[in-house]
Amino acid sequence: MTITESPESLTSSSDDNSNLRRRRGGGAKAVEDVTESDSSSAMEASSSSDDVTGDGGDGRFSDGNEIQEEQNDKVENEEQRKATQTTPLKYVYRASAPAHRRIKESPLSSAAIFKQSHAGLLNLCVVVLIAVNSRLIIENLMKYGLLIGSGFWISSTSLRDWPILLCCLSLPIFPFAAFLVEKLAQKKYMTERVVVALHIVITTAAILYPVLVILRCDSAFLAGVTLMLFACVVWMKLVSYAHTSYDMRQLAKSVDKGEHSDVNYSYDVNFKSLAYFMVAPTLCYQLSYPRTACIRKGWLARQLIKLVIFTGFMGFIIEQYINPIVQNSQHPLKGDLLYAIERVLRLSLPNLYVWLCMFYCLFHLWLNILAELLLFGDREFYKDWWNAKTIDEYWRLWNMPVHKWMVRHIYFPCLRNGIPKGGAMLISFFVSAVFHELCIAVPCRLFKFWAFFGIMFQIPLVILTNFLQNKFKSSNVGNMTFWCFFCILGQPMCALLYYHDVMNRKGSAS
Repeated sequence: MTITESPESLTSSSDDNSNLRRRRGGGAKAVEDVTESDSSSAMEASSSSDDVTGDGGDGRFSDGNEIQEEQNDKVENEEQRKATQTTPLKYVYRASAPAHRRIKESPLSSAAIFKQSHAGLLNLCVVVLIAVNSRLIIENLMKYGLLIGSGFWISSTSLRDWPILLCCLSLPIFPFAAFLVEKLAQKKYMTERVVVALHIVITTAAILYPVLVILRCDSAFLAGVTLMLFACVVWMKLVSYAHTSYDMRQLAKSVDKGEHSDVNYSYDVNFKSLAYFMVAPTLCYQLSYPRTACIRKGWLARQLIKLVIFTGFMGFIIEQYINPIVQNSQHPLKGDLLYAIERVLRLSLPNLYVWLCMFYCLFHLWLNILAELLLFGDREFYKDWWNAKTIDEYWRLWNMPVHKWMVRHIYFPCLRNGIPKGGAMLISFFVSAVFHELCIAVPCRLFKFWAFFGIMFQIPLVILTNFLQNKFKSSNVGNMTFWCFFCILGQPMCALLYYHDVMNRKGSAS
């Protein structure tokens, strides 16, 4: 009679037999494992040495060998993990097992430094910054006390700033006038020359009107800066609206002539699209924009809280650190050179904090809040400017609305009119320098052109940083040069120059 065993009984009997054999020949098995491990290690070491010497004998891994090394490490770690789980402890990692199996680089060497994360070092830097700045805050409070006040930022008689408020509220008159001009141009009631002339008058009035209001009334510095920034944004939007509308009219005429018969193009002057454009977080006009589905109320509330916190932190640094430093310093262009350098370096750290807070509040928080309220979809208001290797790369990355406006309405129109690239770049920097000077000099009521020359000085810095980047072929050299010239030296020097010139003007007037 045939006895049929179940699969479970066969499996259990085979397992018992294998366990018995393992107990009897444990020592031999261990020797075999070590022998196999030694032979496999020798083969891996020989293959690794063959890979290294095959790459010219310089001890460096090629890209394919680096990938293979990573795969081998993963396989080795997985095998060790499985062996540790399944093998008895007395057979794991014996003294005869090889500890060095292949050629490897040190983690901080140039060949391997970018293959692992450095989050721990970044956390260390954050902890050190918190500790050092906490000590500075305590030392400052012990020396000066709490210096938060109004003074330079908010006028003691705020009622005298009402012309600034009225000027801000009346600026929408200029977009409405530009819309009427475009509406008349669409109905062909005016020639193109008349349309262009009227747009020039409207845009010029939009920037001169706030300048005259600020210069005629004795307003606070913060109110004047806010009005000038608002006026410059309106001016750039009007230029984009006029330029884009002109281009759309030309395309519509070419379609009517049959030059682009395959393009379905229609030109329409729509007040709703202009009104949305004037409040949208962009400087480039178009008929429609990518839109999001809904407003995230919880996300919006968190961004508003962050905006209040970082704005207060920025004001605290200005009142508690920057004001005492500039008040207790001499004019940087008068007196001892070493003293001026010491003042600039001492001012560089709080100035850098204020600048970073300003960037975060304006470009990340405020523009995203505005975009969320308007369902504006394109939220690329900046790129990774902190990784910029050259000065011109920084200007292309840090302020995307202005960069897109410059490229669309200044740089490429210059190229299309036969101006070389160097001349187009010079014109772009000149326009930027003029508006930087307006935003600072007009509220200070002081035209020393420090901001203008500071922006124009970026052109030789562009040439210098490009030369250093091409010479050393290292992103670190260019990035460190950018941080040194732009944040450590440039901005503190500009702050000292304007402060002392303003104080000198007030002293001579009194």
